[in-house]
Amino acid sequence: MVKYLLLRIANYAVLLFIAVSLAWVLAQTQLHPRQLFEVRTPPLDPRSIENILRAANVSDHVPLWDRYTVWLRGVFLHWDWGRSPGGGDVGDEIGRRIWVSFRLVTIGWLLGTFIGVALGAWSAVRQYRISDRVVTALVLILVATPSYVTGEVSKMVATVVNKQVGFQLFLFLGEKSTGTLPNYPLSDVVDRIQHMVLPTLVLTLLGLAGLQRLQRGLMLDALGSDFVRTARAKGLRENKAVMKHALRTALIPTGTYFAFQAATLFVGATYTERIFAFQGMGIYGVDTISTQNINGVVAVTAFGGMCYLMGAILADLMVAFLDPRVRLS
Repeated sequence: MVKYLLLRIANYAVLLFIAVSLAWVLAQTQLHPRQLFEVRTPPLDPRSIENILRAANVSDHVPLWDRYTVWLRGVFLHWDWGRSPGGGDVGDEIGRRIWVSFRLVTIGWLLGTFIGVALGAWSAVRQYRISDRVVTALVLILVATPSYVTGEVSKMVATVVNKQVGFQLFLFLGEKSTGTLPNYPLSDVVDRIQHMVLPTLVLTLLGLAGLQRLQRGLMLDALGSDFVRTARAKGLRENKAVMKHALRTALIPTGTYFAFQAATLFVGATYTERIFAFQGMGIYGVDTISTQNINGVVAVTAFGGMCYLMGAILADLMVAFLDPRVRLS
C-alpha cells in the first residue's frame, strides 16, 4: 500500500508541476500588469514602472525563459512565490487566506456531506412516499437556486431574526467584529461563531443538495441490484441488507465525489466569501486576475492543484476502503 501511494503521489506531482508551469506561462503572456501602472493618475515614470515589474519578475521586457528560471529557483529553493505588482508578498497572503477558507469551509462541507448522504439514502428507501417527494422538492429548489441568492436570502432572514430578538444574534460581515467586543469570558470565540453561522449554513445547504440527489440515485440502483435481492431472499433482515450491502455499495462513487468536492471548495467558495466578506482563497483568486497579479494567479493555481492532488489520493483510499474488490498493492 505504501508503494502504491508513493507511486500515485509521484504521478500526481509530475502532473501538478506541468499544470502549474502552464498556468505560469498563460499568466505571464495573457495578463498585463504594466497597463495598470500606465493608466494611473498622476502617471508614473516608465522607468519606475519597469523597476516595479522587474522586482516582481513580471516584466514583459525580460525574456520569458529568464523569468521562468527565476520563478522556479524562488519556488523550489526558497518556497518564494513572488510578489504582487503592489509589493505584497504572495506567499504570506496565501498562508493567511488558507486558514480563513479552512475555517469557513470545513464545518459546512462535513455537515453538508453527512446530511446529504443520510437524506439521499433515507429518501431512496422511502421512494415515492410523501416524505421522499417533499425532500426531493426541497432539494431541487436548493439545487436550482444560485449560491449568491441563498446567501442573500439568509442575510435577509437573519436581519429579521435579529430585530425580533432585540440584539445581534447573527453577524454576517467578515470573519470577526472589528470594534470593541463585550466584556465576558470567551467573547472572541462567541463573536467568531456568530459570524460563522450563516456562511456555514449556506455551504451546508449547497453541499447537501447535490449529494442528496447523487446518493438517492446510487442508492436506488443498489437496492434494485441482484445481490441485494439475493440477500433479502436468503432471509437477511431489511435493515441489514440496506446498511451492509446497498448503502456500502452506493457509497463507493460518493466517496470519490466527497474527496474531490473537498478539493474544490477551498478555492470555489467565491460567492459565499464575497457575500459574507470573508477574505479567503476563492475571492483572492478572482482578485488576482482583476488586479493582473501574475504571481498571485500562479500561487492560487498551485494551491488548487495541490488540493486536487490530495483529493485524488483521498478518493483512492476511500474507494479501497469501501470496495473489497479493490486492493492497494
